[in-house]
Amino acid sequence: MNEEEDQSETEHIIQVLKDAKKAILNDDAYKLQVLSDQTIHSASIYQRAEFITIAVLMYSLNKLILRKNKINIQKWPQYVKKFNLEIDKTISFLEERDLEESLRHLEHAKSLLTDLSPSIKQDVQEVIRRACVNKACRIYEHGISLQKTAKLLGVSQWEMAEYVGNRSIFDNPLNQTIDEKKRAQLALEFFKK
Repeated sequence: MNEEEDQSETEHIIQVLKDAKKAILNDDAYKLQVLSDQTIHSASIYQRAEFITIAVLMYSLNKLILRKNKINIQKWPQYVKKFNLEIDKTISFLEERDLEESLRHLEHAKSLLTDLSPSIKQDVQEVIRRACVNKACRIYEHGISLQKTAKLLGVSQWEMAEYVGNRSIFDNPLNQTIDEKKRAQLALEFFKK
């Protein structure tokens, strides 16, 4: 990645983090899902740890907001305050181009999730684990090998293979194959032109 691309992606990530702060304050799970999906594209292209961490964090927060009443998260307002403070620090270090410190604060923001409540710690850890597997599969869909993707996200290839195997690639009509007769017809039309 050249310096101009790096600066552009850093600005993009800063904007994603600012939008995430607003989304979490407003309990906007949908916006967090959109931010996670946007970030996974950058994570697939550049394979930078902070992009991957942000994608997992946004997805995890999305799931927690959707479930917070069900799993009875009592300290949610305090968590939001601490989370946003860590995001402010992350943004500050990104602006200073200190990627190591920004990643440290992102990881701390992620670890705050498991500190929400001892009674739901296991539920939150499971949400984060599933978020990692889900985002790993999304990166894999972008053409990164299963092995490399699993390594980037710290999940096993077995978990990913199981998850990928349970998903239907035919959910996207662009992924559907056409029969041999139709392919031959398309090839003939292509060469006639």
